[in-house]
Amino acid sequence: MERRLILGAAAAAAPTALAAPAFAQTQSPAIRWRLASSFPKNLDILFGGAEYLARRVAQMTDNRFQIRTFAAGEIVPALQVLDALQTGTIECGQTASLYYVGKDPTFAAFTAIPFGMNMRQMTSWLRHGGGNEIAAALYRDYNVVGIPFGDTGTQMGGWFRREIRGLDDLKGVKCRISGLAGHVFARLGAAPTQIAASDIYPSLERGTIDAAEWIGPYDDEKLGFQRVAKYYYAPGFWDGCSRGVFMMHQRAWDALPDLYRNVLRSPAARRRWRWPPATTRRTRRRCAGCWRAARSCGLGRGRSCRPPGARRTSCTRTRRPRTRASARCGRATRPSGTSSSSGSGWRRTPTRTSPSRPRRSVEGGRAPVLVP
Repeated sequence: MERRLILGAAAAAAPTALAAPAFAQTQSPAIRWRLASSFPKNLDILFGGAEYLARRVAQMTDNRFQIRTFAAGEIVPALQVLDALQTGTIECGQTASLYYVGKDPTFAAFTAIPFGMNMRQMTSWLRHGGGNEIAAALYRDYNVVGIPFGDTGTQMGGWFRREIRGLDDLKGVKCRISGLAGHVFARLGAAPTQIAASDIYPSLERGTIDAAEWIGPYDDEKLGFQRVAKYYYAPGFWDGCSRGVFMMHQRAWDALPDLYRNVLRSPAARRRWRWPPATTRRTRRRCAGCWRAARSCGLGRGRSCRPPGARRTSCTRTRRPRTRASARCGRATRPSGTSSSSGSGWRRTPTRTSPSRPRRSVEGGRAPVLVP
């Protein structure tokens, strides 16, 4: 009797066990996408971001959702990624929205505008100030979905074949520049043009353009600009930051299960930006106090542990005497010839030099501070 009961229970459970893999496959279907990038392969940070995304998506979905990456020009030209997405030629793309200000100037607001926000301000606006919602409404008109994807930070002013001493020297200069900054340079008398990254070097070499701005020393050296342009200027007031975007065709996005959508949002929209560990350690040494004090400097992120203008002889958190703070932090510095036990306290010093306060280097190779 017990034997028949066991066999019956096993027979009843068999269909459920066989249906489990089929159910899992319906929840995680096999999907293959093609990604077209606006950047060439030799830019390992920019194009490497697309490769990182594809690798992480495959890992998080057990290789059931795969994205094949293509560099600029392999499927579509670098500056036509949005056009290819609109027509459904590709499912997704890595680009910068300011490349498409010719379609709508609003596109520039989600990458960079002259005298605009820095990287942290842009992130705050997109996440907490309604920026992502405004961008979604704009992208919807072009049949795409966009997710912010990386940021270069403040960019350099660019490479020039001749020296620029004033605004008058910009008149007649043929320069490669993107976004609304091109309109600014046009008002200054220059002749702006927008060309892809891989075409900048030959254009400078042949003299088709006289100047070009791209990103910064690392990527600019990868493209070889230093070999054909002698003058390098910084910073670029039109690129306080430069936010990339991961775009997807609306129909391809709608067809994804919720699991895959969350996977795409995870590496693309939620990557955390951190200061390099070496910078953090250097900041701690210079601020010479508790970690809360170190966070208050120009490289930190938090509040000051001492109200502005207040006098303290020790850290308010650890009650340890501070040795010296960096002028870069704009915090207190001990007058020359005094010690922490002299009772003279700490004074706030300005972070910039003036004729009455000369800058003097601190012994031991530390950052310069201002002394009375």
